[in-house]
Amino acid sequence: MLLSSPRRLTSRRIVAERRRLDPRPLAFTLVELLVVIAIIGILAALLLPALSKAKVQAQSAACLDNLNELQVCWHLYVADNDDFLVPNNSVYVLGGSSSVEGSSWCLGLDARTELTPSNIVNGLLFQYNSQVAIYHCPADQSTLETPDGQKLPDLRWRSYNMSQSVNGYPQGDPTYYGIIPVWTKFTEIRHPTPSELFVFIDENADTIEDAEFGNPPVGSPYFWPDIWWDMPSDRHNQGANLSFADGHVEHWKWRVPKIFLDWFQPISPDEMPDYQRVQNAMKQLSDN
Repeated sequence: MLLSSPRRLTSRRIVAERRRLDPRPLAFTLVELLVVIAIIGILAALLLPALSKAKVQAQSAACLDNLNELQVCWHLYVADNDDFLVPNNSVYVLGGSSSVEGSSWCLGLDARTELTPSNIVNGLLFQYNSQVAIYHCPADQSTLETPDGQKLPDLRWRSYNMSQSVNGYPQGDPTYYGIIPVWTKFTEIRHPTPSELFVFIDENADTIEDAEFGNPPVGSPYFWPDIWWDMPSDRHNQGANLSFADGHVEHWKWRVPKIFLDWFQPISPDEMPDYQRVQNAMKQLSDN
């Protein structure tokens, strides 16, 4: 029987002594590794929804800040122009013509194909805040496209539209889906009151074209009442953000998702409360 060398005995003693002092295994077993992976998976499943919710809330807060800035610009224009509301003259007639009748808060005719922010820069409100970014909702991931429909990777410049009720075009023109009631001066606003009359709205990416948000007034006998002409956005956890004539901003959550299917989309019974909520925040035919 051969005896181990003194050096070999020393190495064995060292290993044995280490194991005596620290009985833990020197490596993970397969079971332990699987347990660690399972724990990481559980933690990820718990944390990701919370992180996603926090992101949605942060984007909504930033969108509300944008609308607040635009609303300040709107009020500054009123103060500088003897109580007159900023012109809201950009209009697109489906199957007809697109036009900007004179100056307007924004000159855009189709947010999808505006490859530069020139329509924003040349609008009447830009002088009060030269930050182009306030015209775009951070949750709006819709991209630009060429006039022939080719999709581009760049985000659009504009997510917001202005209510037809505030100096919208056309005023009293019977050829444009009946008579559209509008206010032209701030002190004329009575019903809805300034705290109930929305000015800017976060519009659905599938319906935003011109810079005016329009819908039939309550009780309108013209052109199929109770349909969407323009549709609010469905961002921010199934909702949209709006600013109001008194200066405050709000988040509105919808009862049903706002999904664009076709132009002049009828209102389903489930969606009617959402539709009427928007309608009632606009000037009506009976308002003087």
